[in-house]
Amino acid sequence: MNPPPNTAPVDPRQTLYFGLIDRLLACPNGEEPEILNADSELLDEGFVQALMQTASYFAHQDNPEAAKFLVFIARELAHQLGLYPQSQPQA
Repeated sequence: MNPPPNTAPVDPRQTLYFGLIDRLLACPNGEEPEILNADSELLDEGFVQALMQTASYFAHQDNPEAAKFLVFIARELAHQLGLYPQSQPQA
């Protein structure tokens, strides 16, 4: 089956990101680090963006708990990856 016209090709990495997000949402509480460590090659800025995109979707679909969970994971991962600028002490 051919994709509809004007459909952008899906980035294979995006598919992997969303698969990892699905596994995070389905895993028992507390197993998130194991899930993330198993796919550590996907833990990058693109994954953080995919987390935020999915969190935004859930927020608009009236699923605030899933949205909060994904934002929490995105923030923690962004800090670990050094994506947030270091705060400078004020003099």
